[in-house]
Amino acid sequence: MNDTPGWASPGSSPSDDRGAGTPGPSGAPDASSKWSKEQPPAGQWAAPTGPGGGPVPPQAGGPGWAGGPQRGGWGQPPAAKPGVIPLRPLGVGEILDGAVSTLRAHWRTVLGITITVSVITQICDILVQRYLVPRPPEVDPNADPEEALRQLGDQLNATLVGTAPVMAITLIATLFTTALLTVVISRSVLGREVALSDAWREARPRLPQLLGLTLLLPLIAAAVLAVGLLPGLLLGSAGGAALAALGGIAAAVVTLWLMVRFALASPALMLERQGVIQSMRRSAKLVRGAWWRVFGILLLTVLLTFLVSLIITIPFGLIAYAVDGEGLGGLLSGSTPEFGWPFLIITGIGAVIASSVTYPISAGVTVLLYVDQRIRREALDLELARAAGVNENGSAPGDDTPRS
Repeated sequence: MNDTPGWASPGSSPSDDRGAGTPGPSGAPDASSKWSKEQPPAGQWAAPTGPGGGPVPPQAGGPGWAGGPQRGGWGQPPAAKPGVIPLRPLGVGEILDGAVSTLRAHWRTVLGITITVSVITQICDILVQRYLVPRPPEVDPNADPEEALRQLGDQLNATLVGTAPVMAITLIATLFTTALLTVVISRSVLGREVALSDAWREARPRLPQLLGLTLLLPLIAAAVLAVGLLPGLLLGSAGGAALAALGGIAAAVVTLWLMVRFALASPALMLERQGVIQSMRRSAKLVRGAWWRVFGILLLTVLLTFLVSLIITIPFGLIAYAVDGEGLGGLLSGSTPEFGWPFLIITGIGAVIASSVTYPISAGVTVLLYVDQRIRREALDLELARAAGVNENGSAPGDDTPRS
């Protein structure tokens, strides 16, 4: 076990498939085991009672004793919290709070990562929009159907030309922030500081594999969507349009299911030193049986970060419209002004601030979801407690709080 949570190789756990000869949860023996075929019926366990009819108090060292080996139960002390989360299965609020607590506790390192990446990203984005992205073609509302179709094609081409560089820049930014923040958050679970140089040294060897994963997941989504839309598009009639719509909906559902299933692949790749395909299999294994829970937490995180981003960027957008172009009157009139440097710079500042706040929250939720699923399935909290040096009474080093 190293000093970070995912470094322990995942061993036999409840998430693993049961082998032959292992009795199932119902107590029924496996056909290949050496258990007798004649087993007594499953009994209904009742708590033992004392002479007065009350419950028997737990014995020292027994399973219900406060110093016993169980992770929970009667008389069990609170779970140790050496870092930003308690070492036990987490609730939704604790996962979100852990992501925000990481930002507060390690703000120098976290903001050093996000601000640096966001500033470089926005500078590249501004230069691309200013010099590479063509101006959208004018649309004639009185054009005949053939001309309107040609104008629509020109608009789509301009959109693709303008979107492709921005998506590539965003992909690279996401790659670096994910790699570095995963290391920072994994250390924060153990209550340990990590400098930016340490995070970079630890994350750098995993960047090629993370890049492969970051490219593979969108390709899988695009392939699924293409398979769903292609039959209807090839027909080209009214029936083909309906078929394309149905195929697109089905493909979107499959894509969503796959993306949630592989949502924990990135922390598995970074923290377990796994390859691209192995990390995807690992994520699918951890999400199995908890798809709706993982989906709900990720959806809530997306909504929260979207709202935070809007709250930050809308004032900067209004200021940019007021300073550049035709002002707010041009915005309300619905015209499309040609934006200059002031507009791009002001909106870029707003985007940097928004990204610096939302990136750590998104990355934190993903990593803590991974940790939570491993705690639930593999008792990773015991490994984390040993790595953090938690005392026998369940307290972290330096924590003298009495626990009873």
